[in-house]
Amino acid sequence: MILLLSIIIYFASAAAIAVLGGRRPVLLGALVLIPYAIQLGVAAWLWGGEAKAGTLDWIPSLGLSIRVGTTEMNLLLTMVVAGAGLVIAGYSLAYFRDGAKRAKFLAQMALFSGGMAGVVASDDLLGLFIFWEITTVASYLLIGFNDEEAAARSSALQAILVTTAGGLAMLGGFVLLILESGTSTISAIVADPPSSVPTTIALVLVFLGAFTKSAQFPFHFWLPGAMAAPTPASAFLHSATMVKAGIVLLIFLAPGFAEEAVWTWTVTGVGLITMLVGAVGALRRDDLKLLLAHGTVSQLGFMVALIGLDLIGAALAVLVGHAVFKAALFLIVGAVDSATGTRDIRRLSGVGRRLPVLAVSAAVAALSMAGIPPVLGFVTKEAALDTLVATDNWIGLIVIAVASVLTVSYSARFWFGAFKDAGVDEETAVRPIPTGLVIGPVVLATLTVGFGLIPGPVQSAVAAASGVKVKLVLWPGFTTALGISTIIVLAGLFAYRSQSAWESWALIRRFPARSRSRAERAYAATVRGLNVAAERVTGVVQNGSLPTYLAVILLSVLAVPAIAWIVGVRDGVSLQLTNGPTEVALVAVVIAGAVAAAFAQRRMAAALLLGVVGYAVSGIYVVFGAPDLALTQVLVETLTIALFALVLVRLPRRFGADPISLVRRSRLAISTFVGLFVAGAAVLASSVEHERTIADAYIELAPEAGGTNVVNIVLTNFRAIDTLGEITVLAAAAVGISVLVRTARRRPDPVETST
Repeated sequence: MILLLSIIIYFASAAAIAVLGGRRPVLLGALVLIPYAIQLGVAAWLWGGEAKAGTLDWIPSLGLSIRVGTTEMNLLLTMVVAGAGLVIAGYSLAYFRDGAKRAKFLAQMALFSGGMAGVVASDDLLGLFIFWEITTVASYLLIGFNDEEAAARSSALQAILVTTAGGLAMLGGFVLLILESGTSTISAIVADPPSSVPTTIALVLVFLGAFTKSAQFPFHFWLPGAMAAPTPASAFLHSATMVKAGIVLLIFLAPGFAEEAVWTWTVTGVGLITMLVGAVGALRRDDLKLLLAHGTVSQLGFMVALIGLDLIGAALAVLVGHAVFKAALFLIVGAVDSATGTRDIRRLSGVGRRLPVLAVSAAVAALSMAGIPPVLGFVTKEAALDTLVATDNWIGLIVIAVASVLTVSYSARFWFGAFKDAGVDEETAVRPIPTGLVIGPVVLATLTVGFGLIPGPVQSAVAAASGVKVKLVLWPGFTTALGISTIIVLAGLFAYRSQSAWESWALIRRFPARSRSRAERAYAATVRGLNVAAERVTGVVQNGSLPTYLAVILLSVLAVPAIAWIVGVRDGVSLQLTNGPTEVALVAVVIAGAVAAAFAQRRMAAALLLGVVGYAVSGIYVVFGAPDLALTQVLVETLTIALFALVLVRLPRRFGADPISLVRRSRLAISTFVGLFVAGAAVLASSVEHERTIADAYIELAPEAGGTNVVNIVLTNFRAIDTLGEITVLAAAAVGISVLVRTARRRPDPVETST
């Protein structure tokens, strides 16, 4: 339960920051940093203890609860999120100069952090979905933070539409998994996974949610667009949080479903394609932030491919290493942008000499991204290659090796493009930057070097979390994996040095642009199609015509319940046709009056015929022994006819449409089907037999309510609030009508002028 409380603190912090605004910076800093520190402490305190789930009953009647686990997997991922969040939140305090914007951003970041912390700690599918959607909404706010810019608004909309569509598909998959397994608890599902056709369908739907969230091909196009967000948001969303949500979900489900064919082929295939597409895309970018964005796509594909091959320990190790170096690189880009006013490598020169601490930190992080010793990125990638070699999956190994060559190349392009003397005519002007923009990158770079030189703590944590022995060492010996790594690094550096030659190669020049542009065109076409369809549907069902509105409502009533009624089981239906000749005569009058009203040509005649129907229905109430109800019906019908008479004298005597026109026949058909449906539903409802009905309770409790007339008692006691509501609605309508009538009477007649 304490881990759940540490998650709730994020939401409380977000609310407090929003209320505080830009006032009192010291208090703001405390409100921002304390939740991350608390959760780090809680996760460390729970580590190694007995795994206990904390549960918060949300809607017990529906079986909905928020359930968080305290396994080593949950705790390790929690520490990754909280640790990255702590550094980035501190960086954000220095990044934003405007107090109001700073508070707004940090409130949104705290909201997102609570959602992501809930995702990585969840042990319930429905609870995970709730937190998942919180991250979706919060990421929309963060990406569109600079809402005065059209690009930010467009990118935020694109991100939320893509990830929400995937989330809805994922929810369908969750529901199928729950139905097939009989539980929504993740640990229980993977312990005894169902195996059936619905389960396969469920996995495909879950894949859609994971792939859209983690920017996998062909949904990868939204992530580079999300670079419109402020740099701290990009660092947080794309290093340790949002894009890792899909990875986390796949890691959670892998122990139960990794041996399924649909899992192996789909997850591995999509991951390998994404890794290549992202790496090639990064080679073509001159914007440092976009280069890192495409690199993130590639690294995410690497993790997904490892999960598809059931190498969970390796995937988890790569996830940890990526979170550290990618957060550092994004923060460094933010500092460079703040110091120079640009992220374009074609315009940067001499920045390394002016900002040496940042240059060294960037070199360390870039080495980690490239997988070059002695940093954590090398250790984790070496472990991944070692496990890949052991699987004898040479196709996957070759694809990953090729993508890794490109990774080395764009890592070199990043550092040299940002910090070397590029030989431009004028050295880039560098402004002083706050110390807070340097501390974060230095801390993360130090961790990267420290865990690279001493990888034992990471190895122990990953092994405990994944349940798999993972070999994380700085010097693995002369192994096949080390030989492959050496070839990758040399080939990557050669590719960077030969950049001018291969940039002219058609595949490198065109493929990433085409792949992303095609995906974006498909997205744009889908959005346009939805807008056109929405306009056309709205033009039909909301055209200002009251009969159309009634038709849509009635057809909706028919469509959903009628289908369930038709396909459902209907045993024991009994129907008593008549209670005597009086009832038959009254029913005949009702039917005759209704049919005559439908075909009447004059408005007044139709109103009178409807009155006949109402009076006949009141007679049926008398036959069934409900004189009070019959009297009420007579009064209502009399008042209705009087109102009709007052209104109809101001309207044309005849209806405009021909009685045999298509419109009239359509309305008659809808009315007929609705009548048959309501009658059938009434028969079904009356055929259900219970040992004790609610009517019996009303009769027994009537004396306690102070009366003997059950109808009156129901209206004035058991349903008193409903009756009060009905009276209120009628009174409000009467007041509104009275105001309209009085206004119309006071309106002066138009003045006619003559010339």
